[in-house]
Amino acid sequence: MVSSRETKAQVASTSPSSRPRGRPRSFDRETALEKAIMAFWERGYEATSVSDLTRVMDIGAPSLYAAFGDKRTLFEEAVSVYDTRYAAFADRALAEEPTARAAVERTLREAARAYTAPDRPQGCLIAHAATNCTNPEVAQSLRNRRNAMISAFESRIRADITAGELPSGTDARALARHTGAVVHGMSQQARDGASREELEAVAEIAMAIWPRT
Repeated sequence: MVSSRETKAQVASTSPSSRPRGRPRSFDRETALEKAIMAFWERGYEATSVSDLTRVMDIGAPSLYAAFGDKRTLFEEAVSVYDTRYAAFADRALAEEPTARAAVERTLREAARAYTAPDRPQGCLIAHAATNCTNPEVAQSLRNRRNAMISAFESRIRADITAGELPSGTDARALARHTGAVVHGMSQQARDGASREELEAVAEIAMAIWPRT
C-alpha cells in the first residue's frame, strides 16, 4: 500500500515545475566566429546585418549577444582573429627577412597568394570591410590597422637607410606609402577577379622600381 506521503512525492516528481528545463542550444564558439569572419570579409561591416550573422553562424540572436556582445564587438574580435590567422604575412616578412626590400617583396608575393585563395573571400578584410561604413569608430579602427602596416614598413626602410642598405636620399615615408598602395590595390584587383599570377606580375613591377644602393 502506497502512503499519501509517497503519492505526493510521486506527483511532485512528475509535475512540470520539477522537470529539468531545456538547456539553451550549445554551439562551438570558434566555428561560429570563423563564419562571422567570412561574412564580414565577404560583405563588409555595414552590409552584414545581425540577421545575416545569426543565419551564417547558425545561432540565435540571444546566443550571439551572450557569446560575442553586439555586432561591433563581434566585428572587432573577428578582425583581430583575421589579422593573426589570415593577414600576418606582412608581420612575418618584416620579422624574418634581412632587409626592407626582401620583406616587401615577400609581402607582395604572399599577398598575391592570400588574396586569391579559392576557399575564402577574395582580397583583404581590413582593406574593404569599412566600405560605405557609417560607423566612425569601425572605420577609424580599420584605418589605424592599415596605417600601422605602413608605419612598420617605414620604420624598416629608415633602418635600412641608416645601415646603408638603401640610398641616403630615399624618401622612407613615400616608399612605405607606395608599398601600402600596392598591397591595397592588389586586394581590390583580387576582388575584381585578378588571378594570383596577375597579382604576382604586379608585385614584380612594383619591386622593379625599388631603390638600390
